[in-house]
Amino acid sequence: MQNNKLNNDEIALLGSLRDFREPRGTDIIGRVNPFFEWQDARRSVGLWPYSKSTDTAPTTTCSAKGDDGEEVVGINFASQDYLSLSSHPAVKEAANKAIKDFGVHSAGSAALLGNTKLSLELEDSISEFLEGKEITLYPTGWSAGFAAVQGFIRPNDHVLLDVLSHSCLQEGARAATQNIYFHGHLNVKSVTRRLARIRANDTENAIMVVTESLFSMHSDTPDIGALRAACDEYDATLLVDAAHDIGCIGEDGLGHLGLQGMLHQADLIVGSFSKSFASNGGFVAVGTRAAKEYLKYYSATQTFSNALSPIQSAVVLEAIKIIKSKEGRQRRDSLMDNILYMRSQMSNRGLEVLGDPSPIVPVKVGAEGQARLASLKLSQSGAIANLVEYPAVPQGGARFRVQVMADHCHSDIDLLIDRMLQAMEASGCQFQNFKESLSSTANLESKAA
Repeated sequence: MQNNKLNNDEIALLGSLRDFREPRGTDIIGRVNPFFEWQDARRSVGLWPYSKSTDTAPTTTCSAKGDDGEEVVGINFASQDYLSLSSHPAVKEAANKAIKDFGVHSAGSAALLGNTKLSLELEDSISEFLEGKEITLYPTGWSAGFAAVQGFIRPNDHVLLDVLSHSCLQEGARAATQNIYFHGHLNVKSVTRRLARIRANDTENAIMVVTESLFSMHSDTPDIGALRAACDEYDATLLVDAAHDIGCIGEDGLGHLGLQGMLHQADLIVGSFSKSFASNGGFVAVGTRAAKEYLKYYSATQTFSNALSPIQSAVVLEAIKIIKSKEGRQRRDSLMDNILYMRSQMSNRGLEVLGDPSPIVPVKVGAEGQARLASLKLSQSGAIANLVEYPAVPQGGARFRVQVMADHCHSDIDLLIDRMLQAMEASGCQFQNFKESLSSTANLESKAA
């Protein structure tokens, strides 16, 4: 990105993280400076919307600060606490009791002495929730997704992933094998073609097909039954990452695996505690004790990481109790009511809402520069929503990833929509002026040359 003739206001509206992904040169530390210069140019004019911190609990309204120290106080649609359990009295009480009984730290790997009575109870509780699956716990959801691939795949095996699969799944594949393939998003025909080609050349080694039950950037879901059929035809294993819908979608909280009747058709299920279960951590669910035990000792992020803390285990145990209860069903109903209300009101007022109903409501803005301006104006108005831009989403497809909670009310949603519309209208005019100014400057320079 050429920026030597541009001021910070202009630099902040251009470029992307992809520009700095592969720095070159012998100085490993020094060669990252151009990224920081670009980042700091954006920060200096208020257009670096990442790495916010909360000064209060991440409830439906909160106080937060940008990494430049600027405070934002207002309605919160940026936290992934879908069932609003992170400040639930029973959940907080469970955490307090765990501290009293066990202290604050597991103090070891689960392969050694890191398990606690609570983590073993948690394995049993998740197993019951998932109708008898064998459970291996991980300290983060990311480490669980990584391990589900890395723990089973070996160098001669093959991994076929949806092109939008989460980073943890892609990195798990890269750590395990060079035989990695991607298929078009949700494209079962593409899956089948890829599987046929792989099997035509290799009938000896394993193939793992990797998908998600809910893709968080697009809020859409695959036909899991069709993927299962393709795997059966070509002797492949099916992994489904259910991080974003397990616990919060469906009458029983089993997400799209439950809605599609596919809970027992996925060979591996990855789950995260950081969306619906009010904690960090994650799990991999498999069908046999043998597979569970193998993961415990051959997936690096389990064997060589400290186990879940007793606090995390206690919190998730209490969250599962709530999720399985009448209150849990009511919270899922409230959440879906908010989701449907938001999507309909946004569409009625001219906002472009992507995907299907889920706690993630992607709202398209378009050009990255305009989206950065809109994000700043939205936060200045007292509303918090996460901006996602290229390369996390397609270029020119920047969006707000609005995250809905059960405890939001319709008035919160109405306020967000009002302020989002105002921010997008003002940013559209400002960005158009910027493009015209940039074009005029380029024309003058061309004529002078």
